[in-house]
Amino acid sequence: MKEECLICKAPLEYLQEDMEMECELCHKKEKSKTRCINGHYVCNECHMQGIDHLVGLCMSETSKDPAVILNKMMEQPFCHMHGPEHHIMVGMALLTAYKNSGGELELKNALVEMNSRGRSVPGGACGFWGACGAGISAGMFISIVTGSTPLGKENFGLSHKMTASVLNAIGEIGGPRCCKRDSYLSILKAVDFVKENLGISMEKSEIRCSFRSQNNQCIGKRCPFCK
Repeated sequence: MKEECLICKAPLEYLQEDMEMECELCHKKEKSKTRCINGHYVCNECHMQGIDHLVGLCMSETSKDPAVILNKMMEQPFCHMHGPEHHIMVGMALLTAYKNSGGELELKNALVEMNSRGRSVPGGACGFWGACGAGISAGMFISIVTGSTPLGKENFGLSHKMTASVLNAIGEIGGPRCCKRDSYLSILKAVDFVKENLGISMEKSEIRCSFRSQNNQCIGKRCPFCK
């Protein structure tokens, strides 16, 4: 198997309580529940080095299928099998496909906002918060395109319904976590949700996962994308 710790490739371990950690790459100290069994820790920011260039990738993209756009992002050198980068990429792929499908949107501003919001959801949220960051990213997407705020009415409700729909689908399959599987589920649920609630028809193709050999915890045939 190809990936666990970014430093030594050893398996990760997840703690029940926060501990003081020092990032092996930038030496920033912060509290976290995640490290490898050899004690290495990499912070979220270092884990996502290179993600900022996705704004340019999305601005030049013409596809109306968010899964196609997402796969292009996943193929970038900065993207790992698992990690908080998915909390940004799901929303960015949806924003781009939404715009290309006729949705009214200032795309560059929306992508920058998605990058900012997605960074606030840490790695491991799926297990520790009970809310996968990929699913939250789909809710952020709806919030951005509808201009929702904490004082919103219909758009406030739509954002929550979007997130709830994705988290329910993720919960039905269960764990262990797979950032690719949960990102794909988020994309597919969002395409249907947007068509029904916003009247914009994005394209939706069949998804076949090509990352299973990189996932130490792949659930195999339990995964709807393992074909």
